Amino acid sequence: QVQLVESGGGLVQAGGSLRLSCAASGSIFSISFMGWYRQAPGKQRDLVAGITRSGSTNYVDSVKGRFTISRDDAKNTVYLEMNSLKPEDTAVYYCKAYSGLSSNPTNFWGQGTQVTVSS
Repeated sequence: QVQLVESGGGLVQAGGSLRLSCAASGSIFSISFMGWYRQAPGKQRDLVAGITRSGSTNYVDSVKGRFTISRDDAKNTVYLEMNSLKPEDTAVYYCKAYSGLSSNPTNFWGQGTQVTVSS
């Protein structure tokens, strides 16, 4: 069981910055991957950035050079630093934790946090 609590969303002007936080609790040891996803109205939920247990990161092309995913193991928290924000970044951002160490691999999702970028 993993619980995820997201924070940091808000309204920002184009070119501005936000930092999203995702605090994990529960069976932290079982998490092998954490990622940030986003979903705009009428659109599918897509991976924005991910980080593995070993610290490897990956980004969707549209955010490379602007967003940075990082992790603070002492706080069981993953961050998404978003810079040079664009209106097309507007979406609900969700944190996901993947647990693949049991016989029943599971994705755990946060509640989502709204990011709105004005032009």
